[in-house]
Amino acid sequence: MTPLNDEQLHQIRDERKEQIIRAALSVFARRGIAGTKMSMIAAEAGISHGLFYHYFKSKDELFTTLVQQAMTEALHELDNIYAMPGSPLQKIRVLTEAILDEGGKPYFLLIYQARTSDGVPEQVKQLMEQYSMNAFVDRLLPLFAEGQRAGELAAGDPADLIASYLSVLSGLMVLNAWDDANYKIPQTDMLLRLLTAR
Repeated sequence: MTPLNDEQLHQIRDERKEQIIRAALSVFARRGIAGTKMSMIAAEAGISHGLFYHYFKSKDELFTTLVQQAMTEALHELDNIYAMPGSPLQKIRVLTEAILDEGGKPYFLLIYQARTSDGVPEQVKQLMEQYSMNAFVDRLLPLFAEGQRAGELAAGDPADLIASYLSVLSGLMVLNAWDDANYKIPQTDMLLRLLTAR
């Protein structure tokens, strides 16, 4: 059998690390940091408990890494909305659909756990302060103000409008997280009526 070269070894290492990250996201999202053991993540990833430590020093390091990635990606997605074609309301529609997409549920639950769970590392608490609701409101202010100037969005303080919008979406995502078969996320058009001037 031919030994693996450096590039192949690097690829295997990257794939294994990604496997651990996906498993950790799933476990942390369900159980929070206090309810998660390293052995649970290893079992979910299908690796030995000892192999975990080749990639991360601790559960706290992995949790912090995941929260940092989730918050950075969320703000990046908000910034990308400005490069899209369409009116402010059309952009907000795309953003709303992306936020409520089922694929984002584990990330939302991770952030929810980071904000509400006991035993959260100090670095994560600092991240939550850095990425507070105000950070998201500030990113969306130009879009909502433009929508108000265009007559597409309701009048009033745009920061209050954004905070209300994000609060409604957060509440819907919490309800959706419980996997209740009787619960159905409202249609995007219905949600956008909360924002429109008409």
